[in-house]
Amino acid sequence: MIEIRNVTKCYDNIKAVDDVSVTIKENTVFGLIGTNGAGKSTALRMMAGVLKQDEGEITVDGIPVFDNMDAKKNIYFIADEPYFFANSNAADMQKYLCSVYPEFAVEDFYSYLVNFGLDKKRKIGTYSKGMRKQLALICGVCSGTKYLLCDETFDGLDPVMRQGVKSIFASEMERRGLTPVVASHNLRELEDICDYVGLLHKGGILLSKDLEDMKCNIQKIQCVFKTNDDEAKIISSLDIMKNEKRGSLNVMTIRGNKAEIIAVFATVNTVFFEALPLSLEEIFISETEVVGYDVKKLILG
Repeated sequence: MIEIRNVTKCYDNIKAVDDVSVTIKENTVFGLIGTNGAGKSTALRMMAGVLKQDEGEITVDGIPVFDNMDAKKNIYFIADEPYFFANSNAADMQKYLCSVYPEFAVEDFYSYLVNFGLDKKRKIGTYSKGMRKQLALICGVCSGTKYLLCDETFDGLDPVMRQGVKSIFASEMERRGLTPVVASHNLRELEDICDYVGLLHKGGILLSKDLEDMKCNIQKIQCVFKTNDDEAKIISSLDIMKNEKRGSLNVMTIRGNKAEIIAVFATVNTVFFEALPLSLEEIFISETEVVGYDVKKLILG
């Protein structure tokens, strides 16, 4: 488990990370969402022990991570712009990483290279951006570490490759308990992979929740009420976060258990009623609007 407690990091007079507290549980996928400049990269580098926080504490399995090899041996960090040795090829990187990570899976490494269509002898400097991202991910997955920290992991990957990487994550989580932490400025990229999601804005955490709990606790209902009294009863009886009216059609975002909400609607007369699934984007918009932020401006462009 990675625990971040009241962590702050400043560059001169700029607070890159401001009093952040987050717990990342084992064998889950944690998505860290935020715009460019929100502090995602700084947070990941502190988790990896590359940077030291100015205030607070970061521990990996109970061990302080900065300047501590016992903690760092369980972490592989993939930067937004992955670094490879000059004039090296994939085989050279494998040999180096084997010297650093004793559990490096050599056979899996070369199998993944073939599956991703990467030539082990081709100079990495001639790879495209997407190919370098693929190689960095393969190196990270094969390192054998417990935690894989990924900064803008899917940036530069086409949809097919993104799905391939997500499948690898799922396989490694099941096989050996891998815990990926994925930072991205794009909420939609992480919707189908994350168990927990944190929203980082101006260096601080706006929201950090279990995604399944969030989905179970917010419902989207569209309906047409028979009378104004029926509508008024629903509005007074339920915790309605948002109600959009499109003519006679009401599209409501309601906080609460789905079965209980449907039971309340059963007490009024509706001409039309439908419960709809919520996307991660809609959940975040609803949650952040309640606290006065417009997430669409923060992470949806």
